[in-house]
Amino acid sequence: MNQQYKITPVAHIHSGFPEKFGIPRQSGLIESLKAEIIFEEEYAIPEAVRGLEAYSHIWLIWGFSESARDTWSPTVRPPRLGGNIRMGVFATRSPFRPNSLGLSCVRLEGIETDTKAGPILHVAGADLMDGTPIFDIKPYLPLSDIRTDAAEGFAGDVKDYHLEVDCPPALLCLIPEAHRDAVLALLAQDPRPSYQRDASRMYGMKYEGMNIRFRVEEGILTVCGIEHLTP
Repeated sequence: MNQQYKITPVAHIHSGFPEKFGIPRQSGLIESLKAEIIFEEEYAIPEAVRGLEAYSHIWLIWGFSESARDTWSPTVRPPRLGGNIRMGVFATRSPFRPNSLGLSCVRLEGIETDTKAGPILHVAGADLMDGTPIFDIKPYLPLSDIRTDAAEGFAGDVKDYHLEVDCPPALLCLIPEAHRDAVLALLAQDPRPSYQRDASRMYGMKYEGMNIRFRVEEGILTVCGIEHLTP
């Protein structure tokens, strides 16, 4: 049976990431990342989120809007495995999927209802680019969603990987205090594609109106410059 299903966004997220580079590879890894979920006009109704404030976390079902492809491959190369090992697409969370759908669990920090835009959800720990369409929102239920005996697969072998971050005090002062913890945590996660290991290469990560330039050598990420971008 060849059925076609149509889904449309119920909301969009507003985060500090204007591009894909630097976004955490999974949700919940960096709880200091803040974002807002703004509903589309049709769904911007306070009654639609009634009771949601009782939950601490929510599931977001969203679209890889910048990674959509006309075709798909049965295997992909997970970045954390160096970009050279192929695994089955359904054994990964790669954005290059048959239907380009993403799933994230985020902390719900509050709900504003008295706004002109309707309800606004304040969340933390999101791994979504600014403007990403959200197709559905569901409460996270510990009773059914936690599996303490779950196997981690190959992802468990690289979960502890991180870089040491060296940010000179003169540059650290250029990062607004409200964003410092998030920036340092993002850099420690290693934003680079795993197949790039050129110590002389300069990278730039854009976050919250800043372009943070850095190099990586022998497990140490050194911040080399911070540019405040004009809106």
